[in-house]
Amino acid sequence: MKKSLLLYLFILTLLFAVFTYMYFSKELTFEQKKFEKTNTKLKDSLNSITAKLVDANYFSLAKNENAQNYFNPDNTTKTIQVEKLISLIAEKLMDLNSNPKGNPYVGQDQIGSQKFIINKVRILNHRWIIADYSDGDYWGEVLLKYFINEDETVSFETIQSLLYQK
Repeated sequence: MKKSLLLYLFILTLLFAVFTYMYFSKELTFEQKKFEKTNTKLKDSLNSITAKLVDANYFSLAKNENAQNYFNPDNTTKTIQVEKLISLIAEKLMDLNSNPKGNPYVGQDQIGSQKFIINKVRILNHRWIIADYSDGDYWGEVLLKYFINEDETVSFETIQSLLYQK
């Protein structure tokens, strides 16, 4: 009886060892395949997001070489750095938010007690800006023209303004 018990324990231990070995060897290959699938998905997602970002930046002064060449023509000695220009234009437009009646270039008169101020600015090219504005209750968008004057000041002109329904 003692021999058969030892034999059963030996067989059981051998089976346990075989199943454990098979489990861990299959687990490793399973984890590697899972990692490869996840890595492939992440690369695809990254490529997709990169393509969307390129599409979103299509209308942007920072990525538009033709618009940049307007400020940096080859035949002049005076060139303007586009990165500084973008921040300068946005800053000048946002500075107008301090006006007590609101930003004058939103194209809307003050409706309630709050004034309309510009929240976000996107410089599309060497001539146009699109901006988002709100007063806390109402919001809208405005299309602006901008000009860089000879004395390097910036002037704006409202082309069209849109106020969304509440």
